[in-house]
Parts: sequence; C-alpha cells; structure tokens
Amino acid sequence: MSDTNRDSLQAGLASGITEYKFAISIRFKGNKKAYTFGTNHEGYAYGDFVVVETIRGLELGEVISDPRLMSEVRIVTELKPILRKASKEDRDQYERNKMLAKEAMVRCDESIKKCNLQMNLISAEYTLDRSKIIFVYVADERVDFRDLLKELASVFKCRIELRQIGPRDKAKIVGGLGVCGMETCCSRYLAEFDVVSINMAKNQLLALNIQKLSGQCGKLMCCLKYEDANYKEMRKGLPKLNEQLDYNGKRYRVTSMNLLTKTAKLESREESLFLKFDEAFKDRKPVPEKEEN
Repeated sequence: MSDTNRDSLQAGLASGITEYKFAISIRFKGNKKAYTFGTNHEGYAYGDFVVVETIRGLELGEVISDPRLMSEVRIVTELKPILRKASKEDRDQYERNKMLAKEAMVRCDESIKKCNLQMNLISAEYTLDRSKIIFVYVADERVDFRDLLKELASVFKCRIELRQIGPRDKAKIVGGLGVCGMETCCSRYLAEFDVVSINMAKNQLLALNIQKLSGQCGKLMCCLKYEDANYKEMRKGLPKLNEQLDYNGKRYRVTSMNLLTKTAKLESREESLFLKFDEAFKDRKPVPEKEEN
C-alpha cells in the first residue's frame, strides 16, 4: 500500500475529538511508514496484529511499538482508534481478501480494456470487511473513468476507489533490483520520497547521463541524496571543473577531480597532469565565498 493511500489517515473522528490514554505505532503490510493510533488499553505488544479504523475503512495492521503515554508523545493530529486485537477470523479474512484482490485485478483489467482507457493497473486491495476495494493505477494523463466506475460497481457490489499514482510510487509497489544489485531502496525501506535534483549529481562530479542516473521509475535515483551533504563539504574551497589556474608558472585547466582520492587532472595544450589536491592547487588563490542575502 503506497503512502499516498493514507495521506489523511489520522483525520479527526466524525463524533468529535476523542482523547486516548496511550499511543501505539502501527505499520501496514507493504508499507514501511509507521502510523500512530490511539487506545485506552495497554495490553498490546510488539508484533501483535490489530484491527484499526482508517480513513479507508477497517484495516489489519501490525504493532511496532509498546504503548506510550499520550502525555509523553507529541501528537498534533487527532488519532484514529485501535478497535481490537486481530482474531484468527480477522487474519483468515485478510488472507482471503488478498486472493480475492488478485481476481479483482483480472476483472478490473478486463473492464479497462472494454472501456478503452489508457491506464495501467498496478494493484487492488480490499478493506478488511470488504466494504470497499481500492484500485491503484498509473496513467500519462488524467483519465475519465466514470463509465469504468459504473462497470466495476455492477461487478463487485461494494464501494470502488480508483487512485492514480506517479512513477516513483509505482516502483515502490512493484519493486525490483537497482544497479547496485540490491533491492530498490523505495521498496526495501524508504517510507517517504525525498526531493532529488540534478545538482546532487553535479556535486558528486558525475557524468550527467540521465539514463545512468535514473532508477527504475525513470526519475533520478534516490541514492544521489544520501551522500550529498558529504560531497558538498568535500568540494568547499575547490575549483570548478574547467576553471583555469596556474601551476609551476604554466596555465592549466581543471578537467576532472576525484573527491575520494583527492586527485585532480590538469590539462594544457602540451601535457596532462594527475596531481593530489594539495599539489595541484598550491598556487591557486582562494575565491571568496559569496555572501548570502
């Protein structure tokens, strides 16, 4: 389940604000993000499965924290309640729902083709009580699915939700292996997506080949963000690429730098030199940093 499916997970209860004695963190299968729910009972333990009320309906979640006193937790939104500890019937129902969701995927895909819509179905999921089914899809443009909704409602006899997601959310759901040979970060542990910019690749002095810098989602790889702060620190005081400088009385151009080995390549018309930073930039006058407004 993608994070976008639960953007309003902790909206207030219709009956008004309800105060709880304890707060407990819950995680849903297929989602690395933790959500906080309220309860007045402390008999829940790490690893328990519970039935909770979310904005989507009834769902099965896993307890990933001990009960914490509300007075010790900083909560700025109204919490949804933990209804009960999941029974064997609840667990069995959850497993049946997964099988039925696979069948629903096939039926929905048939209806999409019948309605001739340009959308790709990614997943289907029932709420625990099967009062609602959520279909997740990707599409290049906005889709008019009114006829599809009528078709699906006649088939499934329950509430239907069609949710469009972006390519990064799709990659998170589908999963796969990255260029590093490990499972993609988004499907393995990332709870939320950070902003990744081309400047992060420039900070690491990487070749700006968008295909090589992109992940399975077609967007810039999330891992460019991880060491960005370290590379920014390492680049402080260093010249920019293609900057001209003097070395031993001759004029050279900085054509490449390796921040990890601290070596630079200086080129002139006559020769190329590979030197340590301390040696290569010994005659360079430091450029004062621009003052921030």
